[in-house]
Formats: sequence, structure tokens, C-alpha cells
Amino acid sequence: FQSFQNVGEEKNFVFLSKKIQPSSFLETAPLFDGLKKELAWNKFSGPTFTESYCWPPVARGYDVVVISHQGNDPLLYIPPVLTLLQLEGDYQASPNMSGVSLILCPGWKKAQLVFDLLQTYRKGCRCLHPMLIILGQNKEAASQVEIRCCEVVVTTPYNLLRLLEHDTWLLCRLCHLVLDEIEVLFSDTTEQVFTILDCYKKATAQARGNPPHQIIAVGTQWNKHITHLIKEFMNDPYIVITVIEEAAIFGNVQQVVQSCMNSSRTTELLKILDFTQRNLQKVLVCTDSVTEVEMIHKALKSNSIVSLRKHKESKCNAKCVLERWRKMHSSGTPAVLVLADDSLQPMGITDATCVIHFSFPSPGAFRQRLQCLTDNFCTVIKDSSVDQEHAKAKSVILLPENSSCCSPGILQYLKHAEAEIPEELHDSTARMLESEENEKFSRPLCASLKTFGICRNRTACPDRHQINLSIDMAQNIADEMIETPERVIILPLLIVHATNYFGRIVKRQKDQYTVLAEEMNDYFKVPGHRISVNTVEKSVLYGLCEGAICHRVQVVETPVKDEENVSEVTVKYIDEGRTSQVNSDQLLHLPEKFQSLPPQAVEIIVCRVKPIDNEVEWNPKVTAHINHKIKGKLHHAKVVHTLGKTVWVDPMVRVTSLPTIKMWINEYSIRSEILSTGLGTDNPEHIAEIQKLCRQMPVLDHAENFEHFTKEDTAGLEEASNPQDTAIEEKSAGSCNTSATPPSGKPSHHDVVQRKEAEDSTVHQQKSCHPQIKWFEDNVTVTLKVQILRAADSKCEFSKEKVVFSAYSEGRLYVADLDLYQSIIAEKSTCVIKDTQAVILLVKEKKGAWYKLLKNKNVHLSFDFEHWEESEEERPFTVG
Repeated sequence: FQSFQNVGEEKNFVFLSKKIQPSSFLETAPLFDGLKKELAWNKFSGPTFTESYCWPPVARGYDVVVISHQGNDPLLYIPPVLTLLQLEGDYQASPNMSGVSLILCPGWKKAQLVFDLLQTYRKGCRCLHPMLIILGQNKEAASQVEIRCCEVVVTTPYNLLRLLEHDTWLLCRLCHLVLDEIEVLFSDTTEQVFTILDCYKKATAQARGNPPHQIIAVGTQWNKHITHLIKEFMNDPYIVITVIEEAAIFGNVQQVVQSCMNSSRTTELLKILDFTQRNLQKVLVCTDSVTEVEMIHKALKSNSIVSLRKHKESKCNAKCVLERWRKMHSSGTPAVLVLADDSLQPMGITDATCVIHFSFPSPGAFRQRLQCLTDNFCTVIKDSSVDQEHAKAKSVILLPENSSCCSPGILQYLKHAEAEIPEELHDSTARMLESEENEKFSRPLCASLKTFGICRNRTACPDRHQINLSIDMAQNIADEMIETPERVIILPLLIVHATNYFGRIVKRQKDQYTVLAEEMNDYFKVPGHRISVNTVEKSVLYGLCEGAICHRVQVVETPVKDEENVSEVTVKYIDEGRTSQVNSDQLLHLPEKFQSLPPQAVEIIVCRVKPIDNEVEWNPKVTAHINHKIKGKLHHAKVVHTLGKTVWVDPMVRVTSLPTIKMWINEYSIRSEILSTGLGTDNPEHIAEIQKLCRQMPVLDHAENFEHFTKEDTAGLEEASNPQDTAIEEKSAGSCNTSATPPSGKPSHHDVVQRKEAEDSTVHQQKSCHPQIKWFEDNVTVTLKVQILRAADSKCEFSKEKVVFSAYSEGRLYVADLDLYQSIIAEKSTCVIKDTQAVILLVKEKKGAWYKLLKNKNVHLSFDFEHWEESEEERPFTVG
């Protein structure tokens, strides 16, 4: 065992389980010459401090565990592993018998990065053929994988298990197993990783001859499962830790948090010292001020406790104080050393057995204080980081009540170290985290939260996770753009990823932007109308011609001009959503008549689908497939939620005409297309999470804007839907009518409508529940499917512009009072009760399409896409 540190330079701390001679220079590193040249050619600046210690044992074929701030960098292991493969390849009798290295990464994105690095550095190797394996959940995908003439396989735990279900041959050839970002692998895929390790262990036991076997684990944090990895699967590994806090966990430093009154910290200190004095421990009491050092020293002296002190204002020499402290302990006289944080580095203490944090430490001070315990870190591999039998060192934090100095990072570390956390620290840290979240209030709304309904790491995420009306509602979608939320036409123009796009909502008849675009194109065809602007201003609208098409663009960034007075400016295409850089001389004066129409670009998010394997980003294969499939093509969709200029849709389908029979059919659903790739899976909580986010909207000074907050009634949105791929279908029978008033106390516009309707309704309606209804139409009739189980005492009253349906189901009254968009023939309309639904047939007074059923929006109503068919005259817009 060796513990080495360069005092004052945290990056040069290293904790080793066995002595290693570091290789600090590339010229002397244990790598083959071709790889050294390739590293130098790519301007590699290492080896870093951590690499200088981990490269030698890896290159010699030993099992290695590396924990470092650099632990997510693949260059910790790639160069020495390539060197090993090169040396082994020189002695292989046959290429078909060569061993394989397997690199397990926590996700497809990291696997792609590792693969790209292997592709870069393979140039310095002979006959190196890396392979990246990312499989979908489709069963046939694994059967199509052939691993031939391949020395390095890069994949993820889920993908490897799918491959092993088809063929375990890979493990029989496996010589080097690398676990990249081990703490992420063990936290997110514990079961999968240990399943792979068990299979690997069995395969190595059955291997013929004596092939090399090596396991390398690298990461940024120690994980409790690493202990099991070392005991069960590794052979006396080299352990290299260059992070003091993680070394303390491995070294079994006992972390104790003692809550107390601020005025009683000294009393608590004396209680702790009473125990340590009886056990003759080498105790340090650390604080952040000179005043407290003097106060503690005086209190100890008055209680007959021998103590020494050192701070920046004391005259005594640091070396003399340290020698006196150690001599007193060696002679059996317990003595306490009281230190200010500014004296820790000069003292260079490493042999303390107990550090008491009299003042709550900052993260930097905490690391410095822990370094004082390094000589007493335990090197016995334990089953638990809180195994008291092997604990030689202790760290005690005195936590005053109502402490405002607590660091969320310290709390996170204490949880990581499996310390018992007092409730006071939880509460204090929660307040700090809330404060940090409030500081993000001007940041964009988290993209992951919008796209999937969840953000995996809100603490590390730079964006906000709450509604900011001044940003999210700065621009709203015009009501006329979504006249019928259950049935809109969407033109996606910019594909951000598989489920997030920017584009336009296109109206069926007399689309305003279509008219505007034609007028702009005609206007700018005249050469005299193409007037370049002299001075480009930020946020101003300009015209931009690209071939025969003219766009409205807004300048978002104006850099310094070049010598020819032309600059490259960043513009946003306000009717498409994309941004681009263009020369300032390309921007044209845009007449006022072309500026009156609001920006048409909206953000579109397809709901209820997410990446497989708990990935946080879509695989580029899925995005490329969807981009090719949908870009620039009209789609039909149901809007399930809106926020500002963002719409969530479910489903979103491509509808195709069959001219011979004058019908429209659903060509595909985007959600189904994503699922068919095998790289997407169901996300049933998505819509509910978005609605929950919007219900938690902060009121504060923005209450006056609440009435414009959402296109849907908040109360009604609490009903969770479960649409199918090509039909909007509500599973629940309905929801009870309740009035929803925003937190501000001000009723929204929709609330006013609801209250007015309530005044005109019966008492029974106010106490009833509203059933879920699906509808579709043809030129003559409208069909309503009322979702209600075993209806009893049903009534259906028809009038010229109104239908009132009521029935009891399972002891509850359901009522639907519907004000129709157009008139019907009441005496010819009918209602038929079935086991799971009531089917209402309305006969139109005038033939033709309605496009919407009711005069006012109703969240319990949805269009039935399964019965979507239109006449030849009503076909969707053509593109172009």
C-alpha cells in the first residue's frame, strides 16, 4: 500500500492499493511506438496525473480499478489496452483464435465516442478492427450481427445481453473487459452488469488453454458494488484513486453528522473529545476562522484538555506545533490540535485518526480536512462502507440548527458515503436546492422535461424545471391556428430529434401563411423590390431569398463586421423554427404588410414514446429515419396540450388519399414508426407529467397573465388519456365536473365559460360526471361513441343545435350536454345503448363537413381517427 500526495495540489493526490511507478511522460509510457506517434499526431497533451498511474498496470495485463475526476475519459484505458492487443496479436497463431476486448459503456452516446476514438487511434495499430454494436429490441437484430476479424467490441449492457440471448460465443473469446463509467453502470444497470460478469466468469472457467483475462473498471465515483466486483470477479486488482473524497469512502472513513444548537457546539465538541481521549486518538478540530480557533483552545484548556492551536496569525512555527503534537501522542498524552483551514496545507498532516468539523466546511475545505486522515484509510476490501470493525478514521461534522451554509454537494457526498443524515440537513439542503432552481428561472425550460416528461438529474441540469410565464408564454399560438385541437394539420420543417420538431400548423381553408408566402414571392420577384439593408439590427425582421423561395427572418446575433463591411449574422426563420448564419448583405428590407402576421413556427412534441434502455437521448438512427419520413410532409394530429408556442400531440399521423374510392387512410403513425425501429418504447406518464408541470405554475407577479396560460382547462387535463397509435381512445369512463380556479384566484377565460354553462345547466349536471366521447363524420351524419359501461336509465334528448345525454353507470350519473357546431334534424337522430358504449347518430340538416363538433372546446371529446375519411374536395394541402 502507498499513499502519496503533493501538499496544496489536490490534483496530485493519489491513493494506491499497491505501489506503482508512474509514467509521467509519453516518451517513456508503456505504449508501443506506433500508438505514441499517433497520440502525438493528434496533439495528445498527456499522460495526465491519473493516466501516469493507471497506464502501467493496465498495459501489463493486471486487473485495475481507477476512480478519478477524469474517470469518464476513455483515454484512461484505450492506449494501454490497444498496446496489449498489439502485443497479443504478434503471438497469435491464427487470427480466428485471437482474443476480443469488450468495452461496456453506460449508453449509446458514450459507446459512439469510444468507438470514434478507437477509429482514430487504430491508425497506429496493425490490423485493429473495432466494432460498435447498438441493437434495437427487435429479435431479428441480434441474429444479424456477425463478429468476425474484430478485436474490440463496444456496446452497452442492454445491447450485450440482447446479443448474448442469440449467441454466447463472444464471451468465450473475451480476454479484456472494460467497464466504462463504472458508477453509472452500477447505479443504472446493476442487474445487467452482474449478469454479464457471471456469464463471463463461467466462460473463462471453461476456456481452453490459458488465455489472458483482465477486467478494467474506470469511473468518477466509488460505488458499493465495486467491492463485490473486486471480491468475486477480479484478481488482486490495482486500485488507483485520485479523488480524496472517494478514497475516504474506499478507506472506510466513518462519516458522522452531529446536529446541535449553534450555542452548544462547544458542549458537543467536549462530549466527542471525552470519547476520543479515552481511546487515545489523534484528533484535529478544524474551523474556518481565527476567532473560533482561539475560542475552542480556551474552552478545551478550561476543561483540562491538552490542546495545541495553529492559524495564520499565530506566531508559533507550523513544524514545531506538529512535532509537539506527535511527541505528546507517542508518549501517551492525548492532545487535540485545533486548526484554521488556512493552516491545513502548511501543516501537511496525514496521520490524524479523527477530524472534527467545528464549522460546516465548504467542499474545498472538506477535501483538505479529509486529507489529514489518509494514513489511516483502511485497505481491507469490505462489504460495506460503514463497517465499524475496520474503521480506523472518523470524520465528525457539527451541524448547527438553521444552518444556511450547508452545501448540497456535501449532503450528496454524505449520502454517497452511507452516513446517517439528520433531518435538519435535509431541510436546509432542500431550501438551497430550491434557491438554486429559482436562480435558473431565466433559463430555457428543460428540453428533457418537455420531450419525455422527466429530467434525470435536475441538480446538474443547467435549465429550469418550472414554468416562467414571461418566457414560456411570451408568444402564444393564435386561437385560429388550433380551431379544432382534436384534428389539426401539421407541417414539420425542422427535425430536432425523433419526437421534437419545429414547423407550422396549417389551416384547411385559406391558410394565412400560404397567402403571405405567395405574396412575398411575387413581391421579391421584382428586382427593384430587393433592397439590401445598410445597418443590421438585432430582433428586427428582414426578408431573405433562397432561390425562388422568400423567408421572413429575425436577426438574433450581430457580430463585428469584416473589412468589406459585411458580417455573418445569425438569423431565425420565424415561420420554420430553424436558425442559420447568413451574410448581412443577403438581408432585404421587409415591407410592413409582410410583418403583421405573427411568427408561424411552433414547437411540436410527439407524446408517449421514449428511447429504450433508459437512454436520455434518441439514437441518431431513429432521428434520421423520422427526418427522412416526415420532413416537409403534411400530417394530421390531435393536440393534447399547449404551452406558449409548444404543442404536444398524440397521435400524429400521415394521411394518404385513395382517389379511386375517394377515401383517406392512415399511412403511418409517427409513434408506431419509432416503435418499429426497436429503439423506442412506451412512455405512458408523459402527458400526465406535462400537465402536472403546468399545474405547478408559479403565480408571483405573473398572475395577470394566467388567463392565457393554456388552451385546455387545467381541471379537465387531469384526466389521463391512453391513445392508440391511430385512434384517440380514452380508457377511463369519464371525469366528474369540477371548477378549477388558478392559484392566483383569478378565473381563466375557460373558467368563465364553464361557469356560464353551469348557470344554465341543471343541478344534476353540476353533480354529475362527464363521459369520454369519440366522434367522426361523413357528409350526412355525425357519429358519437359515448364511453360508458352498462348504462342504465339512459336518456338522450335532441334539439336543433343541442344534444343532452344522461345515464347511470356503476352508481354514478354521467351527463353530456353538448352545444353543436351546426344544426341537426332532431327527429331523425338516434341513440343506441350497447354494453360498453352508447352510439349516438346525428343527422345533419345540411350535407357537408363540420370539421368540429361543438361550439366550445370540451376536453372529454376526441376525434376518432379510425373512421377518418374525406371527400376529394376536402383533401389536405399539398406541399410546395
